[in-house]
Amino acid sequence: MRDADMLAIALDEARAGLAEGGVPIGAALYGPDGALLGRGHNRRVQDGDPSLHAETAAFRAAGRQRSYRGTTMATTLSPCWYCSGLVRQFGISRVVIGEARTFRGGHDWLARHGVEIVLLDDAECVALMRDFVRDHPGLWNEDIGAG
Repeated sequence: MRDADMLAIALDEARAGLAEGGVPIGAALYGPDGALLGRGHNRRVQDGDPSLHAETAAFRAAGRQRSYRGTTMATTLSPCWYCSGLVRQFGISRVVIGEARTFRGGHDWLARHGVEIVLLDDAECVALMRDFVRDHPGLWNEDIGAG
């Protein structure tokens, strides 16, 4: 499966989160063979759960895996420190990132620790987040821990 196809599923999730009144960040976790293991979106607002970031939702939806070696996490936005820690803790091998203009999370740190980073700089991901940050600055600042 191509990286852009992996990101497309995460982008669908981000759109779903926005439609629900939440933060439009989506993610999907893929197995070493490219099979979709789990997908999800940020549900912090919808569920009142500050830990339910998109990457966490996709990870939980994938269920228990014997190993995460060779897996790929696709996410619409550079992962925050919390989600970067999840990637590192469980040994996810690759992260495909839609954009890092709006927020530059921990992906450089992940790269320094052996995680393959693919930054696609996707125009739709950039526009989605820029519009959200402009329209909901309080919610955005709360989500990234600046509020």
